[in-house]
Amino acid sequence: MKALFDKVSYDCSKLVTKTYSTSFALATKMLGPSIRYDIYNIYGFVRFADEIVDSFHDYHTEELFNEFEKNLANALKHKISLNPILNSFQHTYHKYDIPYHLVESFMKSMRMDLTKTKYTTDKEFKEYIYGSADVVGLMCLMVFVKGDKDEYERLKDSAMSLGSAFQKVNFLRDLKADYEELHRSYFPNTDLNQLDEDSKRRIIDEIKEDFQKSLKGIQQLPREAKFGVYTAYKYYTRLLKKLEHTPSSLIRQTRIRVPDYQKFGLLARSYVKLKLNLV
Repeated sequence: MKALFDKVSYDCSKLVTKTYSTSFALATKMLGPSIRYDIYNIYGFVRFADEIVDSFHDYHTEELFNEFEKNLANALKHKISLNPILNSFQHTYHKYDIPYHLVESFMKSMRMDLTKTKYTTDKEFKEYIYGSADVVGLMCLMVFVKGDKDEYERLKDSAMSLGSAFQKVNFLRDLKADYEELHRSYFPNTDLNQLDEDSKRRIIDEIKEDFQKSLKGIQQLPREAKFGVYTAYKYYTRLLKKLEHTPSSLIRQTRIRVPDYQKFGLLARSYVKLKLNLV
């Protein structure tokens, strides 16, 4: 039965989410049941593409990526794939009529990671951020508004700002691994060998501005989406605060994280704020 295979596919995407990101999995669990699996499906897809370019260096990554891209195209065209992650993603893609150009931009940025290691201009950086993060936020937004194009247009700027903020926080948190293991330098006009407090402050101020732009859109999301997105927002703003209070020299040496007990505290406070209509 196709329905059984689809269920296995959705469960695979959920497992990928829970295995690779406890924070994102926790936030997704706070979404309404009717949209929760679709967000798992999107995350599974973007995570697999990202893994190819970030983790499989003992293999021919370009060939793997080409094969994944070919399988993606076939999945979207035929509405089925024997790759359960792509099978689940194509379901969500068609269910909400996600614009193809969002998928195309995402794959373009992922392909850039195969060869490009340094971003020297703001234009290059913004192009990469748009494809690697903003469009993921837009795909999720299509799910949150259940395909309503007018609502999508109204909230898309906020969704892009939130995607940008999340990605930039990830870049700052993962500075050591990106630079030393992957030899990548994303932030333009910044010498990561000598990251100083002024450079860190410039990056953090930019991220704060993105978060500020995103909050108004979060407040206007449908109820079944708001709690999960606000939880993710609070987690990332807490992580940014930790990075802000961490010396730049230490950021270059270790990966900063938010302990699990603080994550659950954020979750509880977010729930209370939503119940009291304070968000």
